[in-house]
Amino acid sequence: MSEIRLYVRATEKTAPEILELLSFEFGEEDYAIATTEVDEKKDHWEASVYLMIDEEEEIRARIAHAIEDDFPEAVIEREVIPDVDWIAMSLEGLKPVRAGRFLVHGSHDRDKVQVNDIAIEIDAGQAFGTGHHGTTAGCLEMIETVLQATTPKNALDLGTGSGVLAIAVRKMRNIPVLATDIDPVAVRVARENVRRNGISNGLRLETAPGFHSPAFDQDGPFDLIIANILAKPLMKMAPQLASHLSPGGSIILSGILAAQRWKVLAAYNGARCRHVKTIWRNGWVTIHLTRG
Repeated sequence: MSEIRLYVRATEKTAPEILELLSFEFGEEDYAIATTEVDEKKDHWEASVYLMIDEEEEIRARIAHAIEDDFPEAVIEREVIPDVDWIAMSLEGLKPVRAGRFLVHGSHDRDKVQVNDIAIEIDAGQAFGTGHHGTTAGCLEMIETVLQATTPKNALDLGTGSGVLAIAVRKMRNIPVLATDIDPVAVRVARENVRRNGISNGLRLETAPGFHSPAFDQDGPFDLIIANILAKPLMKMAPQLASHLSPGGSIILSGILAAQRWKVLAAYNGARCRHVKTIWRNGWVTIHLTRG
């Protein structure tokens, strides 16, 4: 069955605003949402939702409802996605990404790794997280900062995607890491990336929607929790996430637009978590909080 993209045209200013509205509408569901710069000179951007063709009628209506108050003139357009591994094709030309000591690279760039780098090899796959997005790079930078200042006994990577953040923690500290994702495809891809990076033990991968899996109680509470998801689900799960954190433990949150920062902080302040630091990258933020 074909995949399609429903999108609306935007500008550099309005694209994040539309993305926020779409994130609130679809944030807890398995739909890819993205903004893309099409033409820099003309300030032409697009905000998109990716879906299967048989879902078009329902999703089109939901997009229209989500944006109609703020963008009543927006026209929802449609593109059929060719059956091509665009991720693999695009990653062939991507350069390694450096975030602190971490260097995320493809197999074709192994020669770019320097002596003191913590190298993480991530090739094309069906899961989010190659290090090129501001949220992933911000998390890697924050992970290094937190692990340099503290020595957690264990860690949780919630919504692991490609597994890059869990791999980063395990490579920097010899501690047990639980990595979970709602998508079994992401877990399969992450498991392959863990193997590719030479990690044979100490990193457990589980398919788990929310906090319903027994894995959280079996491995927790956690000294460090990382969640690179979206603002709406992060706010909703604040009480549960905080309850799985050890007293004095650290939380690293991302997938948050800069405009959403105060809403997320308010939700976690309500869960008795204290803000420590925020990193800003390309309109996105990564937030470090502690409990107790």
